[in-house]
Amino acid sequence: MLTSSFQGSKGGKWGKYELAKHLGAGSFGEVYLGIDQNSGEQVAIKLEKKENSHLLLEAKLYRILGKALGIPKVYTYGIDNEFNVLVLELLGQSLENLFSLCGRKFSLKTVLMIMDQILNRVEYLHENNFLHRDIKPDNFLMGIGGRSHIVYMIDLGLAKKYKSTSTQLHIPYREGKSLTGTARYASIATHLGWEQARRDDMVAVGYMMLYFLRGALPWQGLNAQGREEKYKKIMETKMATPLEKLCEGAPVEFVKYFRYLSSLDFEERPDYDCCRQMFKDLFKEEGFELDYQYDWLVKYNNNSPRNGNRLKPGLDRKSKHRIRTAGP
Repeated sequence: MLTSSFQGSKGGKWGKYELAKHLGAGSFGEVYLGIDQNSGEQVAIKLEKKENSHLLLEAKLYRILGKALGIPKVYTYGIDNEFNVLVLELLGQSLENLFSLCGRKFSLKTVLMIMDQILNRVEYLHENNFLHRDIKPDNFLMGIGGRSHIVYMIDLGLAKKYKSTSTQLHIPYREGKSLTGTARYASIATHLGWEQARRDDMVAVGYMMLYFLRGALPWQGLNAQGREEKYKKIMETKMATPLEKLCEGAPVEFVKYFRYLSSLDFEERPDYDCCRQMFKDLFKEEGFELDYQYDWLVKYNNNSPRNGNRLKPGLDRKSKHRIRTAGP
C-alpha cells in the first residue's frame, strides 16, 4: 500500500505529485491536474472514494493494454487513506468539449478522421479480451503537443472481460441485465437487457458518429419522469426510428455499417478491417486529405489574429518544429 499526506483537494500531495487544479469528473470520480514535483511535468490525477473499485480495475487494464497508440500512459496508482488514486498522462480536450466548441456539428471529414482512430482503439481493446461498455464523446480525448492529432480512449471503469485469456472462451449469452453505460449511445440489445458483446461497442461508435454529423440524435431531449422511464422512452424511440431515417443526410456507408452490425451473432468477431476500409474509401471518394486538420483547428486558425501563429497537428506550439510521431 502507498501512503502519503494526500488530502484529495487542491494543494494536496500524493508521493511526488501535487494537485494543482480540478479538471472535471469521470464516471466514478474526480480528475485533477497534477504536478510531478521532481520533474515539473504535468499529469492527470484521478480520484475515487476507496469503497469503490472502478479506478484500480481501470489502472490494471491500462497496464494490460500497455504502451499502445491512443492509450494513456500510467505513471502510478494506489490507495490513499480515503481515495483510490490513478496518475496518468495528461491529455487534451474531450471530443464532447470540442464538439461544443465547433457549434455542435462536425464536418464529414473530421468525423471520418476520428472514426478511423476510434475503430482502431476499440479493436485493440477487444483483441485484449475486454469490452469498453461506455463508448461516448466524453471518453475520447485528443493528445497534446506532438500528439495533438491522436485520439485517446479513456475511462475504462465499466470495461468487462468478455473472453478468457487462457481458454479463449466467450462469456455466455444472458438476458435480464441492467443497462451499463450511457443510454444515448447504447445499442437496442443493451436496452433489452442482453449481455453486451463486441457488436454493442461498435454500434455505440456508430451512434456517436451520427451524433457528431447530425448535431443530435432523435432520442435526445425526451420528457420522462425518472431514469427508468427515460431509458424506456429512449429504447422505444431507437426501435421506432428506421435506419434510413436515422442516417438521413449521412453517407449510405453508415446505413451499411449498422446493417452489418445487426447481422452479427452474440459471440461473432466484427470485421474491423472491412468497416474501416469502407469509411476510408468514402474519405478518398470525397477527395479529403488526411492532414489532421480537424474542425476545431480550422476554427482556431481562422480566428487567429496572427497569421503566422497557426496551430497544426504534429507541431510543437513553442518551437514550431515538426515532431516525429507514429501515425494513428
